[in-house]
Amino acid sequence: MAEHIIKDVKKNSIAKELGIKKGDILISVNGNEITDLIDYKYQISGDFINILIRKDNGEEYLYDIEKNYDEDLGLIFETGIIDKLKRCRNKCVFCFIDQLPDKVRNSLVFKDDDYRLSFLQGNFVTLTNLNDEDFLRIIKYRMSPIYISVHATDDEVRKKIMQNPHASGIFDKLKKLTENGIEVHCQIVLCPGLNDGEILDKTISDLSKLYPGVKSAAAVPVGLTDHREGLYKLKPYDAISADSIVKQVSKWQNKLKKELGSSFIFLADEFYVLANKAIPDYSHYEGFPQIENGVGLMAKFKKQFDDYFKKINNISKNNNNYCVVTGVSAYKFIREFANRLNDIGININVIPIINDFFGHKITVAGLITGRDIINQIKEKINDEILVIPDCMLREGTNVFLDDTTVEDLEDELKTKVIVSPVDGEEFIRKIIGR
Repeated sequence: MAEHIIKDVKKNSIAKELGIKKGDILISVNGNEITDLIDYKYQISGDFINILIRKDNGEEYLYDIEKNYDEDLGLIFETGIIDKLKRCRNKCVFCFIDQLPDKVRNSLVFKDDDYRLSFLQGNFVTLTNLNDEDFLRIIKYRMSPIYISVHATDDEVRKKIMQNPHASGIFDKLKKLTENGIEVHCQIVLCPGLNDGEILDKTISDLSKLYPGVKSAAAVPVGLTDHREGLYKLKPYDAISADSIVKQVSKWQNKLKKELGSSFIFLADEFYVLANKAIPDYSHYEGFPQIENGVGLMAKFKKQFDDYFKKINNISKNNNNYCVVTGVSAYKFIREFANRLNDIGININVIPIINDFFGHKITVAGLITGRDIINQIKEKINDEILVIPDCMLREGTNVFLDDTTVEDLEDELKTKVIVSPVDGEEFIRKIIGR
């Protein structure tokens, strides 16, 4: 039977009141073995439960607990999911981890493909790295919504993209999930010449047949670094090929809007930027089901900015100057909003950071490193306060992808750094101090 060491106990929690301590071991809940966080959450969801704990002296105690149905016990375990992460066995031709430069931190080079993280955190999984029991657990525990990397519904194309002979049958798996009440959101990483064109048409057509079980699909462009030695030959999207994708998907959106009442298939903002096309309106994104995938970020930011900008009045002028850094692809977009603030007396400069760490074909803000910022603006910044988007930092930390910290920026650039959420209203608030 699996046993789980308790790393810590939250203050003012049920576990704390019961005298459960750091180092104690959880043996079972309601007499059931706990495999992972999914089992644990399922078993503790109730008004009356019992947990078996082993203390450090070897004695075991069975605690009978009466609580609110969804009340947490306050136990913290060694790992977030109370189990080892499931490693990805695919060798996808576009895998970003395979394209990383040398000497990046270990957490970046681990390939996970864990269906539990898909449910808990919105990570995309392929369904190729789980067995029949895992698949049935998704249904049993109602792990909905879940986020799945499809890339192509054509079996041979999907096997080629993932370089995995066991990658076929994705449509049948999606169908079974949706028939059992699991809401699915799908991702298509588009690679020129591999899964666009007629293959993309087939993928959209197949997935839309499963609507509303498959609630949305998103197409994102392949990201290529300068570190692809020995890897599958791929080319990035350019203005012409991106424009072709925008036109192709727009036709599907119009068709499916009439048939389903939903556009269903959405494009990452990067496609519109590459094609030099206007970002669709806020309402186009139907609640932003895939905003974490870079789909609709710009439209949402614009609406947030516009709505709050209308409310601004009697701004207290200050003598501060600001420097906003962003990726190359978002530069013109952010520059427009900075200009609007400049027009009302706030001094803002915007500098696009070229990605020397991963390569110049990587243009999104979320993959900018701290060292690239330091190297590129050290001679350009004087008395400005530096503003960076929080998407550049590891979630919940002040650390960039290259382990540079916000404090490192402040020390080396001799300036204050403001971290702003990717939110139009908060962007204004951070700068004007409201």
